[in-house]
Amino acid sequence: MGEIINLRQARKSRERAAKAEEAAQNRVLFGRPKKAKTLADARKSLERDRHEGHRLNSDDPEG
Repeated sequence: MGEIINLRQARKSRERAAKAEEAAQNRVLFGRPKKAKTLADARKSLERDRHEGHRLNSDDPEG
């Protein structure tokens, strides 16, 4: 026969583990200082502008 478990405790521990995993993901996504965020945004913008600047033809019908 198997081990007897309390279903309420098992449910609560499963929910706690899911919340802890979500918190870890949020720390990775949102846990950067403001200076690091603005620096990354500036770099991303610069790279996008450089990439767009190398296009041979534009999407503009007038140009």
